[in-house]
Amino acid sequence: MRASTKAGAIPSRRRLTSPQREGYVLFALALPFLALVFLFSYLPLWGWRYALYDYLPGFKLENCEFVGLKWFQFLVSNKTQVDEILRVLRNTFAISGLNLLTSVLPIAFAVLLNELRSDRMKRVVQTLTTLPHFIGWVLIYSMAYAIFSYNTGVFNKALLALNILDTPVNWLASGEHIWLKMCAWSVWKNIGWNAIMYLAAMAGIDQELYEAATVDGAGRFRKIWHITIPGLMPTFFVLLMMAVANFLNSGMEQYYVFQNALNQKSIEVLDLYVYNIGIGNGTIPLATVVSMLKSIVSLTLLFIVNGLSKLTRGETII
Repeated sequence: MRASTKAGAIPSRRRLTSPQREGYVLFALALPFLALVFLFSYLPLWGWRYALYDYLPGFKLENCEFVGLKWFQFLVSNKTQVDEILRVLRNTFAISGLNLLTSVLPIAFAVLLNELRSDRMKRVVQTLTTLPHFIGWVLIYSMAYAIFSYNTGVFNKALLALNILDTPVNWLASGEHIWLKMCAWSVWKNIGWNAIMYLAAMAGIDQELYEAATVDGAGRFRKIWHITIPGLMPTFFVLLMMAVANFLNSGMEQYYVFQNALNQKSIEVLDLYVYNIGIGNGTIPLATVVSMLKSIVSLTLLFIVNGLSKLTRGETII
């Protein structure tokens, strides 16, 4: 038998097992991203305290009057303010709902792109459809102005030359069908970028399934319907649930550059409304309350979608 350890001897340091070492390494790799999430997602929540003060821009918060739940009561008791919130919520839900309905377009585009036989043509199409994602909305509005402006727009000049129109139409200033217009611009900008995820998912589908389908006499359409589409459904549902969780986060840049006095009532979504009343009108406390409302509704939608996912697919995302 090995001799017993002498009294007073220093015990040997316990060695880390391989799984423990890997766990520490993975945590160290994730730590910078956790820090970024904390800095940009959780630390700004400290700004919610502005909702409890009559804050005036340019003054320190401790020099402003503490009013408690005054702005929360104003949000629900003032009829004009309630009507404004319902208006921007209607715009937000309508535009976000259209974006959800068109979320099937990237998967259809990815399938069609994957079916191109020419690799060169496939790369060209994918590059041309992905580039708009990296163009800012200010430049996109400049392009839209050059094409659809009232006096100098190419579109109006072409329709007038073909005698289709007698007078030019102010396409950008019109508030008619503005939800569809914004959805169309968003689809054009992001369809190529969103299709990349589905192309990556298609690369992971077992090729033996296609070979077996070929042996059974299946054509290209049947392979798409019975192999490709089912293989893309898990990716589609995850992205769909993430989109629903961010239902109210429709963004501001697109609607900010396209808004004007004629279409503002229909184009003003929740994020743009918070910007207009907070930065434009200087009502920082009310803007904070509205942004808190958006966070609560978004969190509620996330849990609803998570519950529906568990009921339908047996899997959750949180």
